[in-house]
Amino acid sequence: MMLIDTHTHLYSDDFESDRKEMIERAVQAGIGRMYMPGIDSSCINDMLLLEQQYPEVCIPMMGLHPCYVKENYKQELQIVKDWLDKRPFVAVGEIGLDFYWDSTFADQQLEAFNLQMEWALEKNIPIVIHTRNAMQPTIEAVKPFAARGLRGIFHCFSGSYESAVQITNMGFHLGIGGVLTYKNAGLPAALEKIDLSFMVLETDAPYLTPVPFRGKRNETAYVTYVAEKLAEVKQVSVETIAEITTQNALKIFHG
Repeated sequence: MMLIDTHTHLYSDDFESDRKEMIERAVQAGIGRMYMPGIDSSCINDMLLLEQQYPEVCIPMMGLHPCYVKENYKQELQIVKDWLDKRPFVAVGEIGLDFYWDSTFADQQLEAFNLQMEWALEKNIPIVIHTRNAMQPTIEAVKPFAARGLRGIFHCFSGSYESAVQITNMGFHLGIGGVLTYKNAGLPAALEKIDLSFMVLETDAPYLTPVPFRGKRNETAYVTYVAEKLAEVKQVSVETIAEITTQNALKIFHG
């Protein structure tokens, strides 16, 4: 039984003391691939080093995260574009809109999002979306690109059933992580009527740790707890969850 973590920040400083052991724990737990989102230029070297150390296991994306769209966003976007032109990546991500802390750069976030979606279409690769306090604006931004064939994942989905329907109707997938295990999240109810063919698993490690480790550092091995909870919600076996979500992830990222 192989699981895939479609979203994990393995290069994070939170893993500085035990990164090798943490990755080995994940491999031993049956996680065969770990997809790493780019956030800004500061993480690129560490991310690509992990790719070299764990080829075909630690797999990088390239993108500018909306929270890192600041005064220098045009320079950061140019770095993303240069890397996308230099070598292949499995996805453009994580990209999107985030109005949780601050909307000072809301217009620039949308500009960066649209530009990176255009690059993904040009490269014929999917996108991985970060959206927080901006679900509907994000969906509306994606719609015209989805109509042109763009596909990808709404990472860390924690929205309503209605949002899930809009997302899956565009052909996009839902990234399901630790939020699913939170008592008052309401996510299980939102997913009950959504087909498993639109779901992939993730941790967003070191963030959003699932129960029973909530409050501690998250790590990729804990994707097994998300799989178990999703199996409970969908009333199927964990093996079925592993098989379907793994095939979904491989299809999205072109194997």
